[in-house]
Amino acid sequence: MSVKEILSTASKALLLNKVRSFLTMLGVIIGVFAVISLVSLVGGVQEYVVSSFEDLGSNLIFIVNGKIEMGQRQTAGSALVSTNLKEKHVDMIKSIAEDYVDYITPQSQTYQTIKYKTEEYFLLLLGVNYEANDIFNSSIERGRYFNRVEQENSSRVVVLGNNLGKKFFGEENPIGKKIKINGKSYEVVGLLAKKSPNYDESVILPYTTVMDEFSATGITSIVVKVKDNVDLEQAQQQIKLALLKDLKEDKFTVMTQEDILESIQNILNMLTIALASISGISLLVGGIGIMNIMLVSVAERTKEIGLRKALGATSSDIKNQFMAEAILISSLGGVLGLLLGWVTTIAIRPLIKAVIPVWAIPLALGSSLAVGIIFGTYPAVNASKKDPIEALRYE
Repeated sequence: MSVKEILSTASKALLLNKVRSFLTMLGVIIGVFAVISLVSLVGGVQEYVVSSFEDLGSNLIFIVNGKIEMGQRQTAGSALVSTNLKEKHVDMIKSIAEDYVDYITPQSQTYQTIKYKTEEYFLLLLGVNYEANDIFNSSIERGRYFNRVEQENSSRVVVLGNNLGKKFFGEENPIGKKIKINGKSYEVVGLLAKKSPNYDESVILPYTTVMDEFSATGITSIVVKVKDNVDLEQAQQQIKLALLKDLKEDKFTVMTQEDILESIQNILNMLTIALASISGISLLVGGIGIMNIMLVSVAERTKEIGLRKALGATSSDIKNQFMAEAILISSLGGVLGLLLGWVTTIAIRPLIKAVIPVWAIPLALGSSLAVGIIFGTYPAVNASKKDPIEALRYE
């Protein structure tokens, strides 16, 4: 039989049992869909993380509470609740590493309810010093950044991200308006220009205000902008030496942007492996389903096999036909799973820049094809070995 005849016969056999054929390929559809969705989602998260760090600026070093190794905290608890870092450590870095440091800011963070008239959001408050605007290369669209005097006085002033400002005030000038944070009034002194999703939804205050108004909040991290003419690794080492004069080595971690990205990448890789394993199990279950249904099909069509052999079909023809049916089921399942993953990727793109990499398409289709070949071989061989006389007598 020619390839065209084999495919035609296999297609007709599958169409005779449409519901059963669809249910058989469902495992493959789910497996391929899971793989494609996973790859696009992780890729989107990676792109988001990288772009977020690029938006922060360059030559940045981050000091956080506790000891961190490759994304896993080993001692001193969570960086968000540990209070190893103090204001004096900012001064120590300024003094001891002054040849390396261009700007420096402590950071204090807390989540609070922000309200203006009927608009209300639960958002992250970012407390920094008056130099933070130079560190993160942000620009002001309206108003100004808070100043040193307001920082020293723990003034209730805020700078809003562009999107958040538009949500509260629309096209109205927000400067001088009052918003409520945890029931207290804060004056809007600045509106940031559009930059990135993180910044556009930000609420920025003097870190002294955050620590005074929300007493449970301490310094969660310190950010240093290194001078352009110095080596980043040397600056990192000098900052570490400065902090070791007051803190033990397991009480803090000094990281560059590259260190943080590498740590996040390792976490995402582990997550990808774990989820890919789950997706692989779905494909395995789908393959077992194909084998099971094909064995049932062989048993149901025993007389048909005997009749075909009696009319001149060879064992190879019978094997190829059943192999074609298994491959058609798995391949069509792969295509449907790929389409479903593509639709899902488009649907979540407004939330995160998910994209299906080119290499994932042949991987998904190749995996589904392999499932059909591997799990369709035994039923096909079993069908080809049927004795035509015994098959014709089969009831």
